[in-house]
Order: sequence, then C-alpha cells, then structure tokens
Amino acid sequence: MSAPAAIHAALGDARPIAGGRVAGVRGLVAEASGIELPVGGMAEVELEGEFLPAEVVGFREGRVQIMPLGSMRGMSAGAPVWPLSEASAVRAGPFLLGRVIDALGEPIDGGPPLPPGERAPLYREPLPAMERPLLDQALDSGVRAINAATTLARGQRVGLFAGSGVGKSSLLGMMVRGTDADVRVIGLVGERGREVREFIDRELGPARASTVVVAVPSDSPPLLRTRGAYVATAIAEWFRDQGLDVLLMMDSVTRFAFAAREVGLARGEPATTRGYTPSVFAELPTLLERAGRSPSGSITGVYTVLVEGGDMEDPVADALRAILDGHIVLSRELAERGHFPAIDVLASASRAMPAVTAPEHQTAALHLRQLLAAYRDSEDLIQVGAYARGSDPRVDEAIERRGAIDGFLRQELGDRSALDASLAALAQALGGGES
Repeated sequence: MSAPAAIHAALGDARPIAGGRVAGVRGLVAEASGIELPVGGMAEVELEGEFLPAEVVGFREGRVQIMPLGSMRGMSAGAPVWPLSEASAVRAGPFLLGRVIDALGEPIDGGPPLPPGERAPLYREPLPAMERPLLDQALDSGVRAINAATTLARGQRVGLFAGSGVGKSSLLGMMVRGTDADVRVIGLVGERGREVREFIDRELGPARASTVVVAVPSDSPPLLRTRGAYVATAIAEWFRDQGLDVLLMMDSVTRFAFAAREVGLARGEPATTRGYTPSVFAELPTLLERAGRSPSGSITGVYTVLVEGGDMEDPVADALRAILDGHIVLSRELAERGHFPAIDVLASASRAMPAVTAPEHQTAALHLRQLLAAYRDSEDLIQVGAYARGSDPRVDEAIERRGAIDGFLRQELGDRSALDASLAALAQALGGGES
C-alpha cells in the first residue's frame, strides 16, 4: 500500500460528501475552492486514484486552506478535493496498551492492525473550571528528589525544563517505570527518529505493557507533529474517562510549538515574538488545560521544555511557566558533575505540593531547601577554605549534612523509590528530621 493510501485508510470509515478543486499551493498549504469546511475539518485530495488526507487550517480570499498530512509531491492545480463528514478523531481503547502508533493512530511497531474501537475527538474543549475536583492525592513518581521536594499531585501539570544532554529522557524513563499511575501515555513529538526507538527499547522496560506511545519524529510534516500532541492527549482523556489515573508525558512541548509556528507561518500569520505566530500562544493553554483531574479520573501531565543555554526567558518557556502548575529544572552543572538525576531542587517547584502533603513533609522539604541554599550561598568560601566554622549555624549544618543530602538526591536509573521510602530517606539525610 502506498503512503497516501495508508494515510487514507487510517481515517477509518469517513466518506466524501461533495467535491472541490485545488486552486493553488503556497508553501506547505494548498488552497481549495468549491468546498465548505470549518477549521479543523478533514478533507482528502485525490492524486492519480489515491487519496491524501488534509486538515483545514484557515481561509483566504474565499478559498479553504488545507494542509496535507503527508507529502505534497504530485499535487496539481485542479486536483479533486473531497470533504470528509467525520471529525478529526483517533481510535482509543485498551488495545492501545503496549503499542506504538503514529499521528494518525496507526501502529508503527510491527504489530497487528488495531480493532475499530471508540473514537476519541482530537480537538476537545478542556473541562470547565468549576467541574474540576480539587487536587488532593499525591502521585508517586518513583524518583526521590521529586517525591520529597517537589511532590506531584494526581491531575497536576508540570514542566520539565532542560537543555540537551542533561538526562531528560533518562528521568522520563525513571518516572514511567516508577509511577503508580494506572496508564502511561507518551507523546514523542518532533524527536529524532533514533531517539524514539532508543526511548521505547531502553527506557520503558516492564512498564511498556501499560504504556501507549505516540511517536511523530522530526522528519514528519509540521501538521502531523502538532497532531501527534493532540492524539496523545485525546488517548489520555479516553483512559481518564474510564476512571483511571493517567500519566501523560509529552516530549517535547517546545517542538510542538515549533511545528505550530510552521503551520501558522504557512497560512499567512505574522511572526511576532521571536518569530512565533500569535496562534502558538493560543494553542498552548488550550492543549495543556485538557490535562487535569475529572470527576472520574485524572491526567497528570509532564511536559518537557527545551531551554538551550539555560534561557528560561524563551517565549515558549516563559508562557508555559504561567500555564503549568509547577516546574522541574534540570541543571547542566549538576549533570557535568555526574549527579543524576540532575534536578536543581532550589529552582524547581510544585504548586500543588501543599495540598497533597502532610505538614511534617512540608517542614522537611523546606529544611532541605534551606540547607541547599545555605551551602550554595557560601560555596565559594567553603571551597577555598575561607569559611570559619561557627559563623552561621545553618551553613555549619549544611556542611555537615552535605554528603548525606547529595546521596539522597542521587538515584540510579534502575532504582525506584516509593513515596513513603522517599520521605524516610529524606528524614535520614536531615539527621532524623531535626530542624
């Protein structure tokens, strides 16, 4: 089966209801006349007897702008365009567990075809604010530093801010294997093809049986990359609606923003903040707000954010900090010292932590931060031997506990630290919990 035919088959039983024609092509966007479809609607372009699916991305001078979900090679003026009556959706069901699918919901792991199943809408409104239950249960991440210092709640949305080569994928793997969530959904959006296979084979381990992977590598068209993020979110919503707790990981939301920028520029939007189009910053909250807790289940969202060179003021990173319920920052300095996971506890925060932890846990976490901050403030003096013991009791304690705290924050990739065990280890590192 050719690529256009395979993509066409992935759309299920949708059938054309009327026809139009390709009137022109501008970059990544084709313009069609004679059809009427809303933004987000689906159409297909007939190319020599085969069908190339496309999504409506806008309108221009009375024509519908469509962006194909595949290569535009071979497209010609006058090619028939058929609207599809079925809205954008992805097949969802328990049969997805253990599978790897693409942005069209088709398996790419060499396994059997997927059964029909239910269809989860790709573009769905987030839950109304007043229908969201309060976050009141902690999520066990399996990582000591996160469980103890930046505890996550079921239904929380948190950003994982990191540059390249600091152990981001390894930390995601630790969380996938260590979490106590019922289902894991992983969206690998815009990643290198090699890294997709490596993550699946090396990081998932036994957790693969309860994991759905949506993989859309960097060589995919931009609309497929943005669609991949919506597919992963729609699948997570389906499992949440079944009453399950879902851990949704998206690597990375920055590359989703890159792809959304390409789509926006292709349809004629002006480039504004550092080249990003306005629609990018409109799409981000719409996508991320779909995670969270519902009356039946929860989606805990972990979204990786690329901050090359430590640029935390990047427009996407800055916008996401305002949208998300917390952030975990990976430090290149720690990674260069061989400290893994390279979580900078002082730069990280969980806004939901006070609601899901006991007062004694919060006190211990604050004590840990105070000791880390005291040591960091005096580190230069300590390293050159200029600090005089007795000058500051907090610094004295930080020096005394330095080795124990460092050992507590380090964790082998194959180790899992449950929430209770993490708290016990924190108390031990702090000397029995004394303040």
